[in-house]
Amino acid sequence: MQSFAQSPEPYDVVVVGGGIVGAGTAALAAQLGLRVALLERDDFASATSSASSKLVHGGLRYLRMGDVRLIREALREAQLLRDVVAPHLVRAQPFLLPLYRGGPYGRLSIRAALTTYGALAGSRRRTIVGSARALELAPLLRRDGLRAAGVYADAQTNDARLTLANVRAAADAGADVANGVEVIGIERGAVHTSTGVEVRARHVVNATGPAVDAVRRLEDPRAGTSVSLSKGVHLVLDLPEGWGDLALTVPVDRTRVSFAIPWEGMLLLGTTDTPAGTADVTDDDEAQILDEAARALPAELLARDAIRARFAGLRALPLTSQSSAEARREVTLTHGPLGMVSVAGGKLTTYRTIARAVLRELGYPVPATAIPLPGAADPADVARELDVEATLALHLARTYGSLAHELLATSQDLTPLAAGAPDVAAQVVYAREREWARSADDVLRRRTTLELRGCATPAVRARVEELLSGRAASGTAQDLAAPRAGSA
Repeated sequence: MQSFAQSPEPYDVVVVGGGIVGAGTAALAAQLGLRVALLERDDFASATSSASSKLVHGGLRYLRMGDVRLIREALREAQLLRDVVAPHLVRAQPFLLPLYRGGPYGRLSIRAALTTYGALAGSRRRTIVGSARALELAPLLRRDGLRAAGVYADAQTNDARLTLANVRAAADAGADVANGVEVIGIERGAVHTSTGVEVRARHVVNATGPAVDAVRRLEDPRAGTSVSLSKGVHLVLDLPEGWGDLALTVPVDRTRVSFAIPWEGMLLLGTTDTPAGTADVTDDDEAQILDEAARALPAELLARDAIRARFAGLRALPLTSQSSAEARREVTLTHGPLGMVSVAGGKLTTYRTIARAVLRELGYPVPATAIPLPGAADPADVARELDVEATLALHLARTYGSLAHELLATSQDLTPLAAGAPDVAAQVVYAREREWARSADDVLRRRTTLELRGCATPAVRARVEELLSGRAASGTAQDLAAPRAGSA
């Protein structure tokens, strides 16, 4: 495969940043027949795009902010992601919104909100139930002061794997993609990289999320500040026995909610929304999340020794005078003096609409079609086709969709990587061969959920590194191009 350095022709679009927006933009551009390069400084989905609440949703709380257009757009995208684009990665998630005495919302306001939310989603499956019914649906709820609950549905995903699926889509459509490649300079018609290679480009897209202003200053040292950064922290706990499948949306105040979401056999709690410049998790963050969860859950379910992992990400929000919690999740596109288009803001759920807007901004006609991602399939159907044990089959089908067949053709090593986790050695080999994994962290945190399960022990890490050690040199950043998925 040619490296970027050997290419005599410029790329139509060079996308800087391998998060969900950058990957989605690269995938769509390549599918339109454009010549595309995707460059990521660290690993794909290594920042915000693997540190979300794992939700694909309209955003019920945005109703209070008046963001009806954003909610309608997000709900439409959520349905397409679930039904067409990535049914193996995006699945329906029922929610319960408990209402307690003295809380910020009453029954009437939540009924009105759910009715509006349902209308925007084209569904009437939103309702209010009394406290007795709420406890039947979610028997682990805190009972004291419980008055009623709202019932509605959104969806959840594995954000890192959704991003990787878009990287794979870009590569399958002919894009050159590379992680471990930092852009260190931008001039008209070219970008300069940390590998010493100049990549020629007709258009450059800056989709670096929290680093958007740093990249803007590579183009124009006088570029100011276009975004504010907000930190979102999550805790991963053991899933309490008897939890069931419902997630909780817990009103904190008139602006914020907190979530308690069953995810991959664990319980995800969060998130915070505070101004910050680094994605670290402090003791105060942890205490805040547990205190907010305790508004709806008994304290005994929230013991610190039940915490398996902690993670945080930075949201890049367009500058506003409002607090980060009140700031709208809108998107702004700006043009630099050399023509680079920078993306600020946005939601995981609406990454496809952002990608379309970016390419239209560059002057390319973009049809509003929903193109299935590689692997898109009903995971139940795929699991029935796999000649492996049933639990493992479902795990592989929900992680890779129909690409699970490709994984098993790549490696038949089904040795578990860690006790209590579904992941097997073949996944590491596949990550090495087909998913641009370069380090144990790439696998433990983003190609699998081992780190979030608290399973990234020294022994597990050593085993992953051993499996990765067979990686061919042609897939490294020295070539400035990771192996194109599906290539030999």
